[in-house]
Amino acid sequence: MSGPELLLDSSIRLWVVLPIVLITLMVGVCRHFLSLALRGDSRPELEQLGDSQVLIRSRILREHGKYIPRQSFIMRKHFFNDKELGFFKKTKRKVVPKNPLTDPSMLTDMMKGNLTNMLPMILIGGWINWAFSGFVTTKVPFPLTLRFKPMLQRGIDLVSLDPSWVSSASWYFLNVFGLRSTYSLLLGQGHAADQTRVLQDQMTGAAMTLPPDINKAFKAEWEALEVVDHQWALESVEEELMAAGLNLETRPCPPY
Repeated sequence: MSGPELLLDSSIRLWVVLPIVLITLMVGVCRHFLSLALRGDSRPELEQLGDSQVLIRSRILREHGKYIPRQSFIMRKHFFNDKELGFFKKTKRKVVPKNPLTDPSMLTDMMKGNLTNMLPMILIGGWINWAFSGFVTTKVPFPLTLRFKPMLQRGIDLVSLDPSWVSSASWYFLNVFGLRSTYSLLLGQGHAADQTRVLQDQMTGAAMTLPPDINKAFKAEWEALEVVDHQWALESVEEELMAAGLNLETRPCPPY
């Protein structure tokens, strides 16, 4: 877009850009420690953890079974899929569906998630939009089309303004989703400060990824493993290594 280039006051960097970055960073750190305090001691049951590990082992066998000998593959497949003694055939779990209306723990977890994730984002975002409304903070170093104006220029309704400029409200949302590496550096991996994990499960443990009906998951895994045929990928690896070694020996050495 042709026109004179904007020149931002240096005070905007000190009183708008940096405060929004620091506020977003501190809110994320406080959210992390608040989530740790409200999480409690939630541990998966031993049976759930074992079932999840069995599903993982079966999936690994389906995907990477070609790297083990055929006899080893058949033994493992027999353990899972034998029609009489196979794990997926003989194992039947009692499934009790959880109802959020009758399970107080589920309601409590939902309230904790809303308290530590959605509520701070709404309150801090609204306050920043009110306190820093109307400021142009920075500019992206590449040209953009007019489709990016609603996303990067929230709170500023100027048709003549280049879409590459970023408003204060949009700068806050960019920091919310862009400080992930900084949170990992300060708080380590598996932190609870990343706002992109609002809709993800915050509890650790592979058993938390189990489907509601584990028996249906066993049946689906049995069907997926039943149609897998073993094709050993390392059948001629010795010949390939010998051929590669001979090629290296016959290759002339480069002059020094």
